[in-house]
Amino acid sequence: MHPATRQRLRLAGGTDLAFITAGDPSSPAVLLLHGFPGSADYFRAVVPELSRIAYVIAPDLPGFGESDVLPAPSFPAFGQAISELLDRLAVGPRYIYLHDFGAPVGFHIALQAPEQVLGHIIQNANAHRTGLGPPWAPAMDYWSHPDPENEAAATAHLTFEGVRNGYLGGMPPDVAARIAPEIWEEDWRVMQLPGRMETQRALVADYGNYVAGFDAIARYLARRQPPSLMFWARHDPFFDLAEIQSWMQVLPRMEAHVLDAGHKLLETHAAAAVPLMVDFIRQTRRRGERTQAGA
Repeated sequence: MHPATRQRLRLAGGTDLAFITAGDPSSPAVLLLHGFPGSADYFRAVVPELSRIAYVIAPDLPGFGESDVLPAPSFPAFGQAISELLDRLAVGPRYIYLHDFGAPVGFHIALQAPEQVLGHIIQNANAHRTGLGPPWAPAMDYWSHPDPENEAAATAHLTFEGVRNGYLGGMPPDVAARIAPEIWEEDWRVMQLPGRMETQRALVADYGNYVAGFDAIARYLARRQPPSLMFWARHDPFFDLAEIQSWMQVLPRMEAHVLDAGHKLLETHAAAAVPLMVDFIRQTRRRGERTQAGA
């Protein structure tokens, strides 16, 4: 058995990256990338089962959780930091979990080494403009006209209530009641540490650059057709349901599930998501083994 362990890695740039590993390092890897707000703790309910069949790596993105902030935070810089982690752990072929802010990071890694991607697990992650519903309007105005007034509107969610809304926004009361307040209270505590709020503001700005690169992602998905599993939270106000169809058009063999959850789907629906993830990994591994045997 290889139980979950929390570790720290000193990156080449001098900052520390915190991460969790679990499972047998000789198994195919699953890279779990969290979004806003949060940390690798978001995956606490899925790591034990996934580690039975895969080598799980779940980092705190720089400036989140226990990871240090980067001097110049951006999604490509995050991608380079996580790529360095994968190299240092000698991780080869990997599945990549894409969620919220984790999607720009995961795609940076995938586009750098597409031959190493075994598949994607997609949970409320934009790769098309259809996912940018009404709540994105202030950010889109800011990307077009990055003046102080638009920046203030685009970052107005960086408050305690905004962090809380990242967990509960749009959710039916009975589902929202299943999430303990201590979870978002801890996220807010971390966000008030030195450099953390500056990181969040930088990411809001840089997400516009990510959106501008959607065409490159579309070409990658269309050309490579990576095996993909989607589970989408239907009550997430930040990631529009129309995004599901866009994903399915470019990946016609993708398996998709819409769950009665909010933005932080795994906080309430991990029990539903885990068997889907386990089955997806097992099935794609079997298909890969048959392909290699027939080659």
